[in-house]
Amino acid sequence: LPILFPQQSGLYEYKIFGGLADCPPKLCVDVYMDLDFRKQWDQYVKELSEETYDGEKVIYWEVKYPFPLSNRDYVYIRECREMDVDGRTIWVVLAQSVAVPQCPEKPGVIRVQSYKQSLAIESDGKSGSKVYMYYFDNPGGMIPSWLVNWAAKSGVPAFLKDMQKACYNYSKST
Repeated sequence: LPILFPQQSGLYEYKIFGGLADCPPKLCVDVYMDLDFRKQWDQYVKELSEETYDGEKVIYWEVKYPFPLSNRDYVYIRECREMDVDGRTIWVVLAQSVAVPQCPEKPGVIRVQSYKQSLAIESDGKSGSKVYMYYFDNPGGMIPSWLVNWAAKSGVPAFLKDMQKACYNYSKST
């Protein structure tokens, strides 16, 4: 990663290990991959859609940032695979930013040029899931340290709680 994300950038890379009790892995993956449903439960989604450009599915995602900061948007590709690893079923989701001429930057919204995420979900051996996530993005602009600290300490755990709640409500909505 040093070539893509130089260490001197001062940006954080996040590695998250967690669990979602009573949320089987397949359900977690279904909820995570369902963009229309995410619009219902993720309070930070301003806009989220998937389009096909040159035969490749591309996701556009605008994220609400707190006032007075500008919203950020992402243009990325992602792929989900179910894998068998020594008899264990593991779902892997990979996502990475891409440049797509058909998705120009919007005025007043900062485009996140560098975004990369790896997610692995497997059974916890009971009725829930173990989750591992690696996440990096360069949000651009000047992000105050209080927001970076909030994201690391509160935002990520809150997202996992929201995701768990979404899993509980998913079967009711589909």
